Amino acid sequence: MRSTNPIAALFGKSPFRPLQQHMRVVTECVALVPGLFQAVLDDDQDALTEHKARIFVKEREADVLRNDICDHLPRSLMLAVDRQDLLGLLAMQDAIADTAQDIAGLVVSRRMDVPVGMGEPLMRLVTRCVDTCEQAHKLIEELDDLLARGLHGRDAQRVQEMAVELGRMESDTDIMAMDLTRALFTAEDTLKPISVVFWYQLIQWVGNLADHAEKVGETLRLLIARR
Repeated sequence: MRSTNPIAALFGKSPFRPLQQHMRVVTECVALVPGLFQAVLDDDQDALTEHKARIFVKEREADVLRNDICDHLPRSLMLAVDRQDLLGLLAMQDAIADTAQDIAGLVVSRRMDVPVGMGEPLMRLVTRCVDTCEQAHKLIEELDDLLARGLHGRDAQRVQEMAVELGRMESDTDIMAMDLTRALFTAEDTLKPISVVFWYQLIQWVGNLADHAEKVGETLRLLIARR
């Protein structure tokens, strides 16, 4: 009997289709993060609450897809790529949405007044991290065409180059995060100690968005290199 589950049906067409669907939702989740931080800068509690709610909805949607993929990923059928590679990619993608949810939960549960001089570098960091996640999404969307050509040739080279660019973007976010941390260090004397702790945590989580995205690219590079 043919399966009526849409995820199971997608696996019949390509082992990457379900992961692509999941990554689209993850990217939609992360795309809400700049608006969340703009609401923090504007001290707009209504907008902040709205963006937090939308991020949580998208994260839950990603979780549902992740669980469905895990439940229907073939165990006995021959796949074009290793099952563990697919599960590893899925976990890294899901970590991006989880981190976006953590960020939203923190900035809503605790009032995060932005220290003087941190607003502009904060938004630059957030934007670059979101760009890095979008680059990872582009990589995932390339996989069907790449699979059709046996994970070799010019398409494989292009994906490798995109993954290298993804690594460069993540390196940019490391530098931006260090600059922002230095700005926080400069402002420490004007802040409550607990606020400093939460800001350090928040900067780290924002950077983690790009870190998880880079791991997606690194996994794809290794997957291609083994073919």
